[in-house]
Amino acid sequence: MNSTFKRDDVELLSKKPLYKGFFKMEEYRFKHRLFAGGWSDVVTREVFERGNAVVVLPYDPVMDQVVLIEQIRIPVLENAKTPWLLELVAGMIDNGQTSMDVAHRELLEETGLTAKSVTQVNQYFSSPGGTSERFDFYWANVTAADADGVHGLADEHEDIRVHVVSREQAYQMVVDGQIDNASTVIGLLWLQLNYQNIVKQ
Repeated sequence: MNSTFKRDDVELLSKKPLYKGFFKMEEYRFKHRLFAGGWSDVVTREVFERGNAVVVLPYDPVMDQVVLIEQIRIPVLENAKTPWLLELVAGMIDNGQTSMDVAHRELLEETGLTAKSVTQVNQYFSSPGGTSERFDFYWANVTAADADGVHGLADEHEDIRVHVVSREQAYQMVVDGQIDNASTVIGLLWLQLNYQNIVKQ
């Protein structure tokens, strides 16, 4: 079901930078059409502008195994049992790069793997109530036996450990709440629903 409202049903009054560092914060002032008719009052929202990103699910359909990475995520320090999270491969899309280029680059940088093929699955917004970030989600056909060791770029302070687990084990970690970051949960649930179709390819 698509919304009856479109981009023209928002009147953007101003967009003001509040902070610019590694990420940006901007203040939006706008009005929008209401479901009951008419227009809203002026609404002010701060938006976390972190750019768009790619997330890659490295999967070996022959061995039915998933490659996960583990790294520290300091924003979750106060709300998680540990700030070292199990995740899928991910990275920001820089200016001048295609989403597919970033998928291949990040897979190599974070796992040391080169994919046999990379297939786009879909796109989604990570947290649209507060950030503009959109993920392009891919699955990569890899040889899981080649995944090992510690990876990442030293100049970006990355310290990334690779793990290889069965698809069933990865799914169970989602069910048990051991994996609780959105992009990884989404990717592993998608895999659980679609792995039989992947194996048949």
